[in-house]
Amino acid sequence: MAKLKSGFRGERAIVIPSPIIEELKNDALGSLLHITDIGYYPKATFHFRKRTKGEAKQYILIYCIEGSGWFEIEGIRQKVSPEHFFILPKWKAHAYGCSSTNPWTIYWLHFDGDKAGFFSEGLDKPTPVSPQKNSRIEDRLQLFEEIFATLKNGYSKNNLDYSISGLFHFLGSLKFLGAYRESIFTNQNEDVSAVAIHFMRENIHKQLTLKEIADHVGFSPSHFSTLFQKKTGFSPLNYHSQLKIQQACHWLDFSDMKINQIALTIGFDDPFYFSRVFTKTMGVSPTEYRNKKKG
Repeated sequence: MAKLKSGFRGERAIVIPSPIIEELKNDALGSLLHITDIGYYPKATFHFRKRTKGEAKQYILIYCIEGSGWFEIEGIRQKVSPEHFFILPKWKAHAYGCSSTNPWTIYWLHFDGDKAGFFSEGLDKPTPVSPQKNSRIEDRLQLFEEIFATLKNGYSKNNLDYSISGLFHFLGSLKFLGAYRESIFTNQNEDVSAVAIHFMRENIHKQLTLKEIADHVGFSPSHFSTLFQKKTGFSPLNYHSQLKIQQACHWLDFSDMKINQIALTIGFDDPFYFSRVFTKTMGVSPTEYRNKKKG
């Protein structure tokens, strides 16, 4: 089974054993592209890594969803803001770390293979993936979680091949950002509420303010709140909370993530507060919900 490492509160990480990696290098599919390490670090205070040219044996993708940080490639430093990603090239000395005052939350993976350079080319700089009408951030993060869950279930041939197939899609969604966003038809005449709900979903990992949502749709907070409540029957922040709990139910049903990990993934720093909100919304605690027979 997969070996998970821990360090930061709520951290999840998998390191593929070196014998498995050697097998992948000689596999028809794995030789093209494969993962060597993958993980998620929430609010990774004091996170720092430095590698020499000889130590940088894979390409490294870091996708910052909150907080900020920096990276250096051969001594040249660049800042990383929320909703940006970058890929460190193979065989180049590098370093990276979080901000000392606003530590980043990141999805990350190390990958290699004959096609790895193709997916990395031109992405050795901070690249924005900010929420927009067709941004599909939620879809991409779901795909990452699916890759992670597949590898966590072990290194069978099927699991490895499926994780590689998902990796092609995940990296493609970043390299071909525009095509990924436009590949699903969306109604150009969506009402304000639909645009706001999409924005909420794309920011499921954050605690949005009413002003942030209202600014996104171009209305004053009071006017937007009135329109939204009339359309949905709920206040915007209450609706966003319900979407978070809906996502939490998904992870409780279809993953073995710990409750505190789920809480962090949907923007709750305090797992006890998350449990209270969950219980108020669902009528049972997260643990009771997970144990409840469904279907």
